[in-house]
Amino acid sequence: MKIGVLALQGAVAEHARTVEAVGAKAVLVKRVEQLADLDGLILPGGESTAIRRLIDRYDFLEPLRAFGESGKPIFGTCAGMILLAKRIHNQESSHLGLMDVTVERNAFGRQVDSFEADLAIKDVAEDFPAVFIRAPYILEAGDGVEILSEDTGRIVAARDRHYLATAFHPELTEDTRLMEYFLKMAEDAAGKAVHR
Repeated sequence: MKIGVLALQGAVAEHARTVEAVGAKAVLVKRVEQLADLDGLILPGGESTAIRRLIDRYDFLEPLRAFGESGKPIFGTCAGMILLAKRIHNQESSHLGLMDVTVERNAFGRQVDSFEADLAIKDVAEDFPAVFIRAPYILEAGDGVEILSEDTGRIVAARDRHYLATAFHPELTEDTRLMEYFLKMAEDAAGKAVHR
């Protein structure tokens, strides 16, 4: 399986390392034409407005939307969750607008308020070590969205069909269980595409 990591800004190398650790091939995506070859795509953490500027500069916006709308899985972590969301609280427009959630940016405070927590994540782990850095969270989830994890009553991991999003940074730990879960999503989607 080939899993791309959008390599414009953010925790790109860490995600690529985790992809390789679960036995998939990591592709650092810097050009639109690389999307055609992928079984899944990761939108890494970083700074969402900076990533959006680069998405616009390199004409990635519509190709990324088309990738998602084709049924291929996308996993957004931290800033990637903000990029995926249909709605951003107190902001008029969203970015990719693919996942039926409303997100709150920097919801847990500033960089100094970063923290770690052991989370129960549905179908993944009872004790996942989650690293939160200037993290967003999901304020509201649409009817079809499966809530996978909450921290102090805030939704921090969710799945909407073939879109997966976490408020935290799974790539900053040695724990590969969440990436294994995403890889299974990509394998299932590839299987469906074969049987169409």
